[in-house]
Amino acid sequence: MAGLYFEEFSVGQSVTTVGRTISEDAIFSFAGLTGDYNQIHTDAAFASKTQFGQRIAHGLLGMSVAIGLIMRTGLLEGTVLAFREIQEWKFVKPFFIGDTVHAVLTIAETKAMPRIGGGALIASVEVRNQNDETCQKGTLNLLVLSKPK
Repeated sequence: MAGLYFEEFSVGQSVTTVGRTISEDAIFSFAGLTGDYNQIHTDAAFASKTQFGQRIAHGLLGMSVAIGLIMRTGLLEGTVLAFREIQEWKFVKPFFIGDTVHAVLTIAETKAMPRIGGGALIASVEVRNQNDETCQKGTLNLLVLSKPK
């Protein structure tokens, strides 16, 4: 599916992604990739004594999974120029091993930028668990191509 061009997005437009389950393997892969082996993520005995009572996924793993799920929608396939900025990201609740996450992306603002051949989309994102509880939220600033002339 080809992505949408800048002109095809409108304020209020919303999409909900499919879900993805956070596995223990994903947490350890992320730890290996980033070097963040914090015990709250990797040590079950340690994590059992924390306020969470179990290991939690890295916050940035949750955000990364959400962005991957947004890309899977096809909305930006081949038309996104860049993720320009992540604004006001909040980590509200943790993700646990076995949680299934999905994202809800809503276009909040559009701004034409002819000099780059496209425009900026300001999109609010909520990352939710299987109970539809918001665990993370924030705003993405994306640069998207205009329709070819």
